Amino acid sequence: MPLPPAVASRKRIHTRSIAIEGWKRDDQLWDIEARLTDVKDHDYPLASGVRPQGEPVHDMRVRLTINRDYEIVAAVAVSDAVPYPDGCEKIAPEYAKLVGLNLVRGYRKAVGEMFEDVRGCSHLTELLLGLPAAAIQTFASEMRDTEGHDPLAKPFQLDRCHALDTTSETVRRYYPRWYRGHKTGS
Repeated sequence: MPLPPAVASRKRIHTRSIAIEGWKRDDQLWDIEARLTDVKDHDYPLASGVRPQGEPVHDMRVRLTINRDYEIVAAVAVSDAVPYPDGCEKIAPEYAKLVGLNLVRGYRKAVGEMFEDVRGCSHLTELLLGLPAAAIQTFASEMRDTEGHDPLAKPFQLDRCHALDTTSETVRRYYPRWYRGHKTGS
């Protein structure tokens, strides 16, 4: 369903694009790659000079290499376009500190603490926050959503969003084994 029409006439002035891709490697690891670009629809004056219309103000990429347990075994960040050349891109090597984190256990909190304020780039850090869900979707290509590593274990995705609350009609219909009945008192 599309958004409803805008209520006033308008002119686009900025586009942020985020693309995330999941790659299965030949060595039994996976790469999750993300790219963020910011482009203006007009010449954009910056302290470092005017960025011409259509040229990225930001063009940044990250790659996390993970194992089947969502553990980060390698991390790299690069910045191809930045508003403050010879300044912004210098923080990229710090993102190697992501190695050892787990994308599905405490990752977002750890990223926030590790790269808060001047310890990181706000754009690279923002880009990192979408990677856990992308990794889960990458692995979902490997198995049906009703399967898991352990047939006795509750599927990973249950109780992680409102539709898959184990008291929901959705779980009753698609995962009856894990349905807990309707919520009370809410």
